Amino acid sequence: MRIFGMGLPELLVILVIILLIFGPKNLPKLGSALGKTVKGLREGMGSKEEEAETEVEAAVSEKPAPKSTSKTEE
Repeated sequence: MRIFGMGLPELLVILVIILLIFGPKNLPKLGSALGKTVKGLREGMGSKEEEAETEVEAAVSEKPAPKSTSKTEE
């Protein structure tokens, strides 16, 4: 199992260090804050994508129809 190029032993060492720094009582608060941050980032990125799509649709609808190149005899 590789995450960001690190194996399981490296991830466990990092988790133990985090536990020692923040303590077991603050870990749920830390996890909640991290989750809210990630959720906010995803929502922000999603709204940017929606805005870009609407801008593209508006630009396409404003474009005049191409003129026909075929010649018709009158």
